[in-house]
Amino acid sequence: MSDLLSFDEIKARFPAEWVLVVDHQTDASLELVAGRVLCHSTNREEVDRKLLELRPSRFAVRYLGKMHENTAIVL
Repeated sequence: MSDLLSFDEIKARFPAEWVLVVDHQTDASLELVAGRVLCHSTNREEVDRKLLELRPSRFAVRYLGKMHENTAIVL
């Protein structure tokens, strides 16, 4: 597993990629502050496969690139 990184370090190391983060830390508004990158890829499906394989109990998945103008985000 990778070292604990700040979210800024994660963004710098994996620009325009999907990241699976475990052992994550959040601030008071639940924004990702730090964590360990378990998997990263430009392909979301690869990250999802790793997530299903490892099944961590707590995790965060983030896209670190720029979203297209007409992208809809569903929670």
